[in-house]
Amino acid sequence: MKKANILNILRSKSSVFSFKEILLASVEAKPLLLKRRLNYYVTKGELYHIRRGLYAKDKNYDRLELATKIFTPSYVSFETVLVQAGVVFQHYSTIFVATYQTKEIVCDGQTYSFKKIKDTILTNSAGIEQRDNYSIASKERAFLDILYLNKGYHFDNLAPLDFSKVFDLLPLYNNQRMAKKVDAYFKDFKANRMVS
Repeated sequence: MKKANILNILRSKSSVFSFKEILLASVEAKPLLLKRRLNYYVTKGELYHIRRGLYAKDKNYDRLELATKIFTPSYVSFETVLVQAGVVFQHYSTIFVATYQTKEIVCDGQTYSFKKIKDTILTNSAGIEQRDNYSIASKERAFLDILYLNKGYHFDNLAPLDFSKVFDLLPLYNNQRMAKKVDAYFKDFKANRMVS
């Protein structure tokens, strides 16, 4: 990989790059030679090696972008989204990601919790937003993702949710238990709004 190629990668909007992405962007046909060249750039400080097969421009890379590059396909969801939306009040330092396997990984001091979602749900883009260089669930999709994996879950504040969007996304899961649970949450939410 020539100096110009590494500069093109570093100029891109991404902050995290997989070996495969770098291989495709380079003119290098030999992966072993590319690995040696990448090691050279890491040694020179022009690339930061995060973990096997993943590199960044520097240590200030986007943790959410990395989360979706460890396993693909994947998207940020669950508590990570719901805490930001104000649906769950407890702070989580872990980044939660929906993907094709369940695994917890600590990488560069950050914990990533990967949760397995059925392929038909994982690959459906309904309720998934594209932000910069990663995919993230809407708060309604994250709410349903949690209900999909948990029979009982305590949500602190349902007011930020748009229940019409929740009901629009619900058929994606094809799950009667979830449908009953969403109905119960919606009825409680409406009842609590009438009281206050």
